[in-house]
Amino acid sequence: MLQKEQWMQIHVLKAQGVSEREIARRLGISRNTVARYLSAEDVPRYKPREPRPTKLGAFEAYILDRMSAAAPEIIAAPALLRELRARGYEGQLRSLQAFMNAHKSVPKPDPVVRFETEPGRQMQCDFVVFRRGTDPLYAFTATLGFSRWRWARFTTDERAETLVACHHALFEALGGVPREILYDNAKTIVVERDAYGDGQHRWHAGMLDLAKRYGFLPRLCQPYRAQTKGKVERFHRYLRGNFYVPLASRLKQSGLMLDAVTANVEVSKWLRDVANQRVHPVTGLAPAILLEQRERACLRDMPGYAVPRLPARAVARPRVDPAMSIQHPLSVYQQLLTEVRA
Repeated sequence: MLQKEQWMQIHVLKAQGVSEREIARRLGISRNTVARYLSAEDVPRYKPREPRPTKLGAFEAYILDRMSAAAPEIIAAPALLRELRARGYEGQLRSLQAFMNAHKSVPKPDPVVRFETEPGRQMQCDFVVFRRGTDPLYAFTATLGFSRWRWARFTTDERAETLVACHHALFEALGGVPREILYDNAKTIVVERDAYGDGQHRWHAGMLDLAKRYGFLPRLCQPYRAQTKGKVERFHRYLRGNFYVPLASRLKQSGLMLDAVTANVEVSKWLRDVANQRVHPVTGLAPAILLEQRERACLRDMPGYAVPRLPARAVARPRVDPAMSIQHPLSVYQQLLTEVRA
C-alpha cells in the first residue's frame, strides 16, 4: 500500500501533465496502481482484516458471566481455567488472564516483606470472614512458616469452643504441632495486650488451656504490622479468589447458597489437590512436598488424649436463596461441584 506522500505525488505529476506511464516509471510502481490512485478522491485504505478466531473466543460469554456472578469479588484466573478445561478450552492461561484483565480493574498488590522461619518453628493462624448477617460463614486458616503448607476449616462462628475444635482438627491433619503459633488480636485469643508489661499479654483462658494442652507457645503479631503474619494473609486472598469465589458464584447461579458443610467437603479436596500442590515462588517446591521432606519431622507429637470435635451447631445447614426455586435434582449439585473441581 502506497504512502500518502506517494498518492500526493501521483496527483501532482498528473496535474503537471506527466503521463501515467512516466509517473509509474518515476515512482517505481505499476501503471495500474497509478490509474487506481488517480481515480481515488482520497488515499485508498485497505479494509481491516476480520479478526482471527481464537481458542478463547467461544468461551468469552461464559467468562464474563462467571466474572459478573463473582462480583464484587474477583475470581482467580487459574480457578476459572480449571472450569474452562472441563468445557474443552485448550488455550493458555495467559490468554485467559489478558482477557480478564481487559474486563476488570486490577488492584495494586501490597508490598511484600518476607519473614522466614526454620522448619517446625512457627505457624500462622487466623479467622477470615466470608459472609456476615443471618447466615455467617467464616474460615479458620493456618499456614506453616517454613513449608507454606495450608489448611482451612469453614465454620459459622468464631467462638472459643470452635477455636479449640479447629485446632484439634488442624493438628490431626498436620500430624503434629509447631513450637509456636502467631495470632491476630482476636478476643478469643487475648483479653488485653501488654497487660503485665511489654510483650506480657493477658491471654484468654481458653487459649491458655489450648496452648498448654498441645504444647505450643502463642504469639501475637505486632499491631498495624500485617507483614508479621503475611503468609496467612496471602493465603486468605488465595483461598477467597481460587476457592471460595468460584464455588460460591457457581452455586449462586443455580439459586443456592454455599454453606459450611459443602465448603468443608470441597476445601479438603482443593487443599490436597490444588493449594498444597502448587509450587511456591519463594521455596521452589510444593508445600506438601516440603512438609514431608523437611518440616514434618520437626513438629511436636500430638498429645495422646482426644479433644472434642467441631460442635455440630457451628456448622450451618444448607441454605437456599428464597427468591429462587429450590427444585433441583441431585444431579445438579453434583454437576456444579464437579465443574468447580475440574
